[in-house]
Amino acid sequence: MTTSLRELPLFAALADSRRILIVGAGGGFDVLGGIPLALALRERGAEVFLGNLTFVSSGFSLDAWLAPDVATITPTSGGFTDYFPERTLARWLKTVGEPSTVYSFQRTGVEPLREAYRALIAHHEIDAIVLVDGGTDILMRGDETGLGTPAEDMLSLAVVAGLAEIPVRLVVSIGFGIDAYHGVNHVQVLENLADLDTDGAYLGAFSIPRASREGSLYLDAVAYAQENTPLRPSIVHGQIASAMLGVSGDIHFTQRTHNSVLFVNPLMAMYFTVTVEGLAARHLYLPELEGTQTFRQISLIIERFRDGLAERRIPRQFPH
Repeated sequence: MTTSLRELPLFAALADSRRILIVGAGGGFDVLGGIPLALALRERGAEVFLGNLTFVSSGFSLDAWLAPDVATITPTSGGFTDYFPERTLARWLKTVGEPSTVYSFQRTGVEPLREAYRALIAHHEIDAIVLVDGGTDILMRGDETGLGTPAEDMLSLAVVAGLAEIPVRLVVSIGFGIDAYHGVNHVQVLENLADLDTDGAYLGAFSIPRASREGSLYLDAVAYAQENTPLRPSIVHGQIASAMLGVSGDIHFTQRTHNSVLFVNPLMAMYFTVTVEGLAARHLYLPELEGTQTFRQISLIIERFRDGLAERRIPRQFPH
């Protein structure tokens, strides 16, 4: 794909896509990371649908299910616990006049979740999928010193890697550096991106400007989510939002991080984009996830793979 400096490769890759599904790959509030992209794509005339891998596994009404393992969440969805990111997002979307349906994917195995994706793809005639990860653990290939919290991200990646009928499939990572808390070495993230660039699978990086409409609304969505989820505010998006506001260093906005040393910095507010095909091709255990039926199987396969590694890549510190 040849592009101009005047057009970001992420948007060039999606230029011919008309019905785009943006999904939070790792659950929790990952889907918030897709808001700036969704708003920008809608401004360009595309129809955009939002989804998220959910941590809510029960309480759905019968009419909420679009198909097995995928539910339709709206601002009025009820009967759940206070921590329900998909409903929180749906309610915020309504307050700003945006389409307020968010699709909720269950944490299952690859095989049933892929069928859930296919049901939604058929329902909306989707022609592009973007997985959004809050953090960088979706970029881990398996032999790094630490993988972060990979199970949810690898489930989503494996599912979408198998949807060859969708012509455009991308992964967007936002929150560079945040997964250091979970043992990710970010020099190794950069090494992985360099390898993907060699393959032609890295589509570059860019910052989300806070002065843009997309940036401003993202900050509003994060503030709304923090206010409405006071006991479990998103650590990831709290740091990204802080970085967008020019904050840097060991800055805390929630007691959930009081025992940690944070390094909020401008890199956290950048999108890093790769193709699903390229990322999957470099991955070392992703094929082993095929055929899984439960989320527990995903975790066990990752554990078994890590235990069987002869050696892990040696981590390095940033040289400057």
